[in-house]
Amino acid sequence: MCLGMFMAILDIQVVATSLPAIQHALAISPDTMSWIQTAYLIAEIIAIPLTGWLTRVLTLRWLFVSAISLFTLASVGCAFSHGFAALIGFRLLQGFAGGTLIPAVFSAVFLLFPTRLHPIATTMAGITAVLAPTIGPVVGGWITETFSWHWLFLINVVPGVIAAAATPLLLPREKPDLAELASLDLASLALMALALASLEIALKQAPQHGWLSPFSAILFALSAAATIVFATRTLRAVHPVVELSTLDTRSFAIGCGLSFCLGVGLFGSTYLMPVFLAYVRRHDAFEIGTIMLVTGVAQLVTAPIAGALESRCDPRWLSAMGFGLFALGLGYSAFQSRTADFSEMFWPQILRGVAIMFCLLPPTRLALGALTAARVPDASGLFNLMRNLGGAIGIALIDTSLYGRTAEHAETLRERLIAGDVTAAQAIGLDVQLFTHPPAGISAATVEAYVRPMVERAAFALSVNEAWALLACAALLGLMLVPFAGRPPQQPR
Repeated sequence: MCLGMFMAILDIQVVATSLPAIQHALAISPDTMSWIQTAYLIAEIIAIPLTGWLTRVLTLRWLFVSAISLFTLASVGCAFSHGFAALIGFRLLQGFAGGTLIPAVFSAVFLLFPTRLHPIATTMAGITAVLAPTIGPVVGGWITETFSWHWLFLINVVPGVIAAAATPLLLPREKPDLAELASLDLASLALMALALASLEIALKQAPQHGWLSPFSAILFALSAAATIVFATRTLRAVHPVVELSTLDTRSFAIGCGLSFCLGVGLFGSTYLMPVFLAYVRRHDAFEIGTIMLVTGVAQLVTAPIAGALESRCDPRWLSAMGFGLFALGLGYSAFQSRTADFSEMFWPQILRGVAIMFCLLPPTRLALGALTAARVPDASGLFNLMRNLGGAIGIALIDTSLYGRTAEHAETLRERLIAGDVTAAQAIGLDVQLFTHPPAGISAATVEAYVRPMVERAAFALSVNEAWALLACAALLGLMLVPFAGRPPQQPR
């Protein structure tokens, strides 16, 4: 099951690094290229909260087999797509299947294992969930440079077939409850899909078009209205699509809040580092992935330690330590220089890699550990949904900072250069001697053409640092939520 989840999460990252190659091969216009990722994410975010209902209908065993089979077949379809429409269609199928795999694995931790093995199982699932985004850029860069973009999808086939073939033999046999299909509230399902899809598209468009632009405002309003109607209808339903009443459990509600804060920092950092390294440092995808492996190594080293401590310590203390370290690692990067590279990024990555395991494993126990077996599938869907929503909102806030602040920083640097500020010249990497004693006979247009890219990259680096500070604030919010979790939950099983 972890193998299937790993491929689903990895798929998002490897495709992201190679979008230009896919765009060129299929002659896709630049303004629609991002829909290759957006289609997957919209389908995924709709599927995640449905996992509980699908588990009741199909059982955990057959839900996972169906999802990994669909994901594998859709991957083959993506690889052999000859046009944009076909690729988007298969990406929607991929996203929906992948979205059910993640919460299914976390449900399995609490449904298949005795209480004493929960820390070990949670650690295995946690490593899989956070390692895939870390190694994604290097895997995607290597595949694109060594083979072709088709193999970004074809690498899913062999692991998918193995997982689909092995899972029926390994998971317990239960009888599907197909009668649940008759009780499906189609109106609630449509409202949930509308709310989540509108929010995802609005968050994608808001940084470029403005958060209060007519298009964004309509989508946000539509999402809010659909959410309110969905929640009201679902809480009154005899057979709800999603069991929202689980949020009455305080430890679960706080765990969802912590999952949201982790999503902001986790997805935000794995998005922000490649952007900085590609635009400012001019590294290719493989070089970027190599630098980012530091976080993955730190996660692997920390995972068994976090798993061992989780079974012995109060999850609130471990969560507080994790979010405190996470805020420190994110805040550390807010002071990085324009020339930051592997060595300067090493220790912030170490701090974040160590922290992430403590931000994921103890909050998972805090959220799901006290629930009965019947409530775990729905709760796992909501818990994982919050992490993805946090990631979507975090990336939107990062893009807002990059789009909105870079021009302001560039104008400030330009004014300082015109005023003869030597520190501004040093800040953009301009030789001081050349700045103070420019060669004779050089036109203003030539100077501007030479200096402008340096100003833009330096301004962009300043905006990146502000985005790192924003992510650190999200981690601090998580730290402040921990005390509200109350006493550690007592295991009901």
